[in-house]
Amino acid sequence: MRKLRIPNTYVIIGAIILLCAVATWFVPGGQYVKAEDGSLTYERIDHAPQVLQVFSAIYHGFVKQAGIIVFILVVGGAFWLLNATGTVSAGISRFIARVGKRDKWVLVALTVLFSLAGAVFGMSEETIPFVGIVVPLAVSMGYDAFMGMLIVYVAANVGFSSAFLNPFTIGIAQGMADLPLFSGMEYRIGCWALLTLLLCLFVVLYARMTRKHPAQAVGNAAKETMTRRQTWILLVLLLTVVLLIVGVTVWKWYLPEITGLFLAMGIVTGLIAGFSANRIAEEFLAGAKDILSAALVVGFASGIIVILQDGHIVDSILHAMQEGLDGTGPLASLSAMYGIQALINFIIPSATAKAAITIPIMAPFSDLVGVSRQAMVLAFQFGDGFTNMVTPTSGVLIAALAMARIPYTKWVKWVWKMVVVLLVLGFLLLIPTVIFPIPGF
Repeated sequence: MRKLRIPNTYVIIGAIILLCAVATWFVPGGQYVKAEDGSLTYERIDHAPQVLQVFSAIYHGFVKQAGIIVFILVVGGAFWLLNATGTVSAGISRFIARVGKRDKWVLVALTVLFSLAGAVFGMSEETIPFVGIVVPLAVSMGYDAFMGMLIVYVAANVGFSSAFLNPFTIGIAQGMADLPLFSGMEYRIGCWALLTLLLCLFVVLYARMTRKHPAQAVGNAAKETMTRRQTWILLVLLLTVVLLIVGVTVWKWYLPEITGLFLAMGIVTGLIAGFSANRIAEEFLAGAKDILSAALVVGFASGIIVILQDGHIVDSILHAMQEGLDGTGPLASLSAMYGIQALINFIIPSATAKAAITIPIMAPFSDLVGVSRQAMVLAFQFGDGFTNMVTPTSGVLIAALAMARIPYTKWVKWVWKMVVVLLVLGFLLLIPTVIFPIPGF
């Protein structure tokens, strides 16, 4: 009997694009129109069946995600340059030798740090370069690449999902729902603390199950020394990380600035290492080539959204989901809102775009069914965040997996149970907002 083989990522994306194209032939067209008072009303329009557009949609998907594609290529080239200097290997070895048996405390500290970053300023795209740093660190400490993704990408997403100060989810959603900015923070902090604590426990358990040859790793680390050039390069890397954090939180940097920062880091590290201009260019191109597959996947996956939008059926799908909530009780309605947000995340992975589309609809509906708007926003947060870890249309996920050298299908097989657990925990944390009087809710 032949073993069932999981399709290639490109095959999966292609199948989804074809499925969406078929849907444009049968799902009625529709759109939400904003009135002068800011309210949204749904109206039917002609649908636009997609046929040959399945090919041009991929082109438009690349155009749509051009920023993150360039970002992936530049970061890949910059880190290839950094690795070519041998600094990362030497620095990790020194770190392992000093940490010794205290490695689990380091893993927990990093988990809390990245979760807090997701909860406070909505760390998302910024996790990509950190994956490139932490995954080699985790592997060198005797763990696997999944551990690096766990303490960076998963932790940031858990924080993002249960955020209490994230301007990209709470700020936008509460503003559209006419709620005081960052109100109800006390309960959200409790949710974040609980989910982060559970994640830390899982990190420790996973560390115990997967670490291989820790003594050998520490012994080998003690033998490797750093040159003066590598010490300066390590300082440049640390400065880059500091500038990234300050730039995102204080100076409101986004992809253009972050891309420029890592390009500069790559060039400077090459110069410090004594590389010629030709070698810097060659190493950079080798890194961009190595990560090209991830950039291609981002463009292809974006074609899914293009097909749905060009077929005029995105708003029709949202409207059908909205109508399905009519006549349900408060808890059932809140649960349905939660489920809808989780499902919509597969076709609209952007939290900002999803808030702009769904909150104006969900806010007045929550009033009708007896659900507080604050609870509705929390359902939006949970639904938007947890499924980010598996949705194939997320350019951030695909890029992070590329940095970690983990195939998408292998990642989903590893993480899907965790996503299910988080979704169940999110539902349980929503129940008190309906049953008990919670401040701000």
